[in-house]
Amino acid sequence: MRFLIGLLFLCLATPVFAHDPGLSSTNLLIGPAEIDAVVTFNERDISRLLGEDPETVRKAGPGIAAKLENLARRALILETNGRPVAPETVATGVDQNANVEFTYTFERPSGSDVITVHSVLLPEMPFGHRQAFAAVDDSGREIARRLLSNRENTAEVTPGASTPNTTHSFFDFLLLGIRHILTGYDHLLFLFGLLIVCRNLREATLLITCFTIAHSLTLALSTFGLVQLQSRWVESAIAASILYVGAENLLRDGSRFRGRWLLTFSFGLIHGLGFASVLREMGVANSGRAAIVPLVAFNSGVEIGQLCVAAILLPLILHFRKEPRFLRLGVPACSAIVAIAGAAWLLQRTLFS
Repeated sequence: MRFLIGLLFLCLATPVFAHDPGLSSTNLLIGPAEIDAVVTFNERDISRLLGEDPETVRKAGPGIAAKLENLARRALILETNGRPVAPETVATGVDQNANVEFTYTFERPSGSDVITVHSVLLPEMPFGHRQAFAAVDDSGREIARRLLSNRENTAEVTPGASTPNTTHSFFDFLLLGIRHILTGYDHLLFLFGLLIVCRNLREATLLITCFTIAHSLTLALSTFGLVQLQSRWVESAIAASILYVGAENLLRDGSRFRGRWLLTFSFGLIHGLGFASVLREMGVANSGRAAIVPLVAFNSGVEIGQLCVAAILLPLILHFRKEPRFLRLGVPACSAIVAIAGAAWLLQRTLFS
C-alpha cells in the first residue's frame, strides 16, 4: 500500500501535459519542377532557441518576425544529387495549436534523382526529441517516412522508388506510442483511478477495453481531421477526468460497478484527443492515407504500454484489496491523491498556462 501511495505522490509532483513537447515534423511535397517543405516545431522549443518567452513568440512581438526568419533560413538544408539548393521562398508563422511553421519552396533541378534533407535544428533540441519526416509526390503517394532525432537528422528520398519501406516507420511509431504512454503520467493516473476500485479481473478487463475502444476512435478521427479541439482544452478536459474519477471513487460506496464502463468510455474519447495531438504535432495528420501506418503503429504502442502497466498494477491492487484495511483506508487515500493530482493539473492547464 505504501508503494502505491508513494507512486501517486511522484505523479502529483510532476507537471505534465497531454502531449509530448519534444516533437516536430518535416513534410516534403515533391513535384516535377518544385519542392515544397513545411517544418513544424512546438513554440516552446523555438522560444528556447530564440531566448524569448513563448507568449512573445506566439504574438509575434517586436523583432520576433526577423528572428524567426533567420532561424528558418538555417533550419533546413536541401540537396539534390549532393548539391545544395537555395530556397526560392521562406515564410514563418504560428498556428492555432501553438506550433511554429517554417515553409519553403525549392526549385527542383532536372535529373535530380536523390534528394537529401538535413534538419539542422534537431541537434539543438533536448535529448529524446523526435521529428517525423515524410515525403509525398504531387499525386499524394508517400515516397518516404521515418523518425529523425538529434543524432540522426538527415533523410534521403528517391522520388523514383516504387514502394517505400514502411517496416522501419512502423517500428519507430510503435516505440513512440509505448514511450508516450509510459511518460504520460496523466493518462496512467486516470487508468489507476479506474483500476483501484475494480474487484476482479473481469471488471478491470471491461474498463480497459472500453478505454481502449474510445481513445482509439477519437485518435483516428482527430488524426484525419474529423474532430479538432485546441490542445489547451483537451489537456484541461483530461485533468478534469482525473479529478472526476478520483472524486467519484470517494463518493461511491465501493461496491457499485454499474455505469463505470460508460464513464470510462466517455472519458476515453477525451484521452484519445490527447494521444492524437502527438501525431498532429508531428505532421502525420497532413499525410492523408499515408497516415494509416503511423496511426496504427502509434496506437498499437499505446496499447502495449498500457497493458504492460496494467499487468503490473492490477495484480498488486487485487492483492491489496483482499485486506480490509486497504479497502477502508488505502482505496480512499489513493483516490484522494488521484483527485488532488487532477485538480492540480486542471489549475495548471487553465489558470497558469
